[in-house]
Amino acid sequence: MKKIFKRNNIIMISILCIVVIVFGSCFRTIRSGEVGIRVRFGKVINKELKEGINYKLPVIEKIVKMNVRVQKIEVKTVSSSKDLQEVEMDLAVNYQVESTKAFKLYKTVGLGYKDIVLEPAIQESIKAVTSKYTAEELITNRSEVSDKCMEEINKKIKKYGLTVSDFNITNFRFSEEFSKAIEEKQVAEQKVLTAKQELEKAKVDAEKKIVAAEAEKKANDLKMQSLTDNIVKEKMIEKWNGELPKVTGSGSIFDISNIIQ
Repeated sequence: MKKIFKRNNIIMISILCIVVIVFGSCFRTIRSGEVGIRVRFGKVINKELKEGINYKLPVIEKIVKMNVRVQKIEVKTVSSSKDLQEVEMDLAVNYQVESTKAFKLYKTVGLGYKDIVLEPAIQESIKAVTSKYTAEELITNRSEVSDKCMEEINKKIKKYGLTVSDFNITNFRFSEEFSKAIEEKQVAEQKVLTAKQELEKAKVDAEKKIVAAEAEKKANDLKMQSLTDNIVKEKMIEKWNGELPKVTGSGSIFDISNIIQ
């Protein structure tokens, strides 16, 4: 009897465990930033499950979770510029699965959408855009190039329910010869700029000297004029015999006030 009772207890406990496991498998928690896709016997059921606890049929159904938060992918790519320079680029791309289209994305592409859709679209868009710019323009117009790349990528991936929200070119790498040529050009431009600045400074200094010389000349002329007037007065005083002039009008050339001044 004890053996039978013990065996029955084991069976009951086993059944209870199975029931608990089966019951627990009927529920799946979808966290914030996720969307659940219901799959029944391998077939996608046309219904997206929102965040929270969701019920599913045990054994025959499963719930696949898809991340709808903003995610980041880093890509290395090689392309050619308009002037046929080879350009290596490091990219940082922020993308997101549209929650309302997660069902369609999983049904048509699956969970490997990053490798199947997103990365090829990035590579192709980069090549299409960089071919319109020279290597030097890619450097000077980096922001514009990034915007055009993001626009091209979104055109390709929008139909799948994917969106790129930010696109950054974190690094450019060119051939050693081209990099050296760019460096030499920058050095030459800097020398020209320095020479222009020195020329402008020399012009300003020359103009200052001219102004100073003119001011000095005017000052000397005034001194000479003053000196000449004083000499004339001294000569007149020396020749004066002490007699008052017969014509004493204020307008007369013999006005004593004119002599004394």
